[in-house]
Amino acid sequence: MIDESRPAGFWGRAGGRVRQVNQSRRVVGALRGVRRMLPGSGEVGFSGDGTPSDRVARLMLQVAGDRPSAVRELGLATVQAWQALTSKGATDGAVTIMFTDLVGFSTWALRAGDDQVLRLLREFFDVTDDVVGGYGGAVVKSLGDGVMVAFTDVDKAIEAAAALGSAVSALNHDGYRPSLRVGLHRGWPRKVGKDYIGVDVNIAARVADAASGGEVLVTEQVLEAADRERYVARSRRFRAKGTPKDLAVFTVVPRHGR
Repeated sequence: MIDESRPAGFWGRAGGRVRQVNQSRRVVGALRGVRRMLPGSGEVGFSGDGTPSDRVARLMLQVAGDRPSAVRELGLATVQAWQALTSKGATDGAVTIMFTDLVGFSTWALRAGDDQVLRLLREFFDVTDDVVGGYGGAVVKSLGDGVMVAFTDVDKAIEAAAALGSAVSALNHDGYRPSLRVGLHRGWPRKVGKDYIGVDVNIAARVADAASGGEVLVTEQVLEAADRERYVARSRRFRAKGTPKDLAVFTVVPRHGR
């Protein structure tokens, strides 16, 4: 029921404001960014088997149409999250998840300007693609100034982490020499499209957060599956929310020359 106590023209102005927000490029862009952070990296899949999520996704697309809007992005984000939670996809075996992050990037970016920042990020992602691909890994998604990577070979994951850290440290922009922190954890995360979700992914992210610049931190699950003779491993104090209290973490450096 319309509130007749409102002044004339109120509801028209309110409706116009809603339409303006719904079609705002900034709002739509922000919501698309949120969708890229969700499992599935911004993609809504169709299995073709008539599942409820399939039907809802198709209905949402029909109602929202192809025109960009905040309502469309919110609806697709909801379907995407639902598909991730109800997906039965699983990995064939254990996966080593790696997260990386550029230390001090945000502080440097504030004074460097957009052009310098974009140049550095392009170089960083190019180097990451080359190194990760060379060691048989797959970049799952970019996360601002870092990436999430998946490996099936645990030793190649550790070697890639060390090689990437060295390659990134050689970059130099406006006096800023980036330093990479890296965290790895091995487990059985659930695969959703090209993405992975689950506790094992969260653990890998928390381990990366705890690393210092130039440091590669790995969990005991990584070391147990690796060839220990190839690395120098040193126990590291670790405690983070969302991780097992007894989780053991180690700083790892490859023994070069082997």
